[in-house]
Amino acid sequence: MNMLQLGRTGIEVSDWCLGTMTYSRQTDQDDAFRQMDMALEAGINFFDVAEMYPVNPVLKETMGDSEKVLGNWFAKSGRRSDVVVASKICGDSGFRPGGYNGKSFEEALDVTLSRLQTDYIDLFQLHWPNRGSYHFRQNWGFDPSKQDAAKVEANMIETLEAADRAVKAGKMRALGLSNESAWGTMKWVTLAEKHGLPRMASIQNEYSLLCRLFDTDMSEVSLHEDVTLLSYSPLAAGLLTGKYQNGAVPEGSRLSLNGDLGGRKTDRAFAATQAYLDLAAKHGIDPVHMAMAWQRRRPFPISAIFGATSAEQLAHLLAGDQVSLSDEVMKEIDTIHRQNPMPY
Repeated sequence: MNMLQLGRTGIEVSDWCLGTMTYSRQTDQDDAFRQMDMALEAGINFFDVAEMYPVNPVLKETMGDSEKVLGNWFAKSGRRSDVVVASKICGDSGFRPGGYNGKSFEEALDVTLSRLQTDYIDLFQLHWPNRGSYHFRQNWGFDPSKQDAAKVEANMIETLEAADRAVKAGKMRALGLSNESAWGTMKWVTLAEKHGLPRMASIQNEYSLLCRLFDTDMSEVSLHEDVTLLSYSPLAAGLLTGKYQNGAVPEGSRLSLNGDLGGRKTDRAFAATQAYLDLAAKHGIDPVHMAMAWQRRRPFPISAIFGATSAEQLAHLLAGDQVSLSDEVMKEIDTIHRQNPMPY
C-alpha cells in the first residue's frame, strides 16, 4: 500500500481508505471486525466514518451506529493507535438543523469520541457546507445567488475557533472538508491562515471514472494548497463493478435498498460503465482493480475511500493492490471520458 501525507499535518495515511458507512446495517459487526483486521493486514491504516452513518437509508435513530462499531473494534482489538480514524459532522439538514457552529462542533466531537471509545480523533470533517452544495447530483440546478457571504464567513471563523480549541485540548489532530467547492475551500484556507487557526488538511469529494468534477478547479486548489483529496465512491456506488448492468439488481445491494443509487442511476451511466467494462476486458484487468488503480495515476494526491458490504468483497478489492495502468490504458480511459463526460 502506498502512503501519503494528509495535507500539511505530517499525518501519514495509506492511499486506500476503508469506508464504513454500511457498518451495523448491511454489514454486521462480526463482518465489520473482519474487514478492519483485513485492512490493517493489507497495509491500510486509514478508516473513515461519519456521525450520520449507517446509510441506505439514513435514519435519525441509527445515526452514530457505525461509529459505535468502530469503537467496539478498538476496544476489542486494542489497535486504536494503529489507525488514522476520520469522522464527520453533518451540515445543515434535518439530521442537524442549523448545521455546525462553534457549539455544535464541540458537542458533536465529544459524542463521536464517546462512540469511538477514544479520547482523540485524527481527522474531523465537515460533511457538507451549511450554505448548501452542488454535490449529491445537485450541480444541475445549483444556485449560489442567495448565499450570504458575510454570514458564511462568520460561521467559518466560529467553526475554526472551535476546532482550534479542540486541537489544543488534544481531542483532534486535524480538520477536513467534504463536498466543498473551490471557492469554499479557499475561504476556509485563507481564513485559517489569516487568524492562525487550524488549516484544512483534506477534502472528501466524490471522484471516480464516472464523476470527474474534481479534475478542474478543485484539483488546482488541492494540489497548490495541499488539501489532500479523499475520494469517495471510487467505484461509483458499485456501478463500475458491472453488477448493475443489463437491469441486474443484486439482493442486498445499494440499488436494491435505495432504488436510484442517490441519483446515479441513468441510462448514460450504464452506457459509460459498459465502455469501461469493455476496456478492462480488452486489457485483461478486473474492472474494480482498474477503477482503483486509475485513482493512483491522477496528477494530485488521493486517498481513495472504498466500502465493502462483506469481507469477501473486500478480499476481491484488496487483490488489486498491485495493479498499475499503462499509459495506453490511461489514454483510452480519457477517450471514454470525453465521450461520456457527465453520465449523472
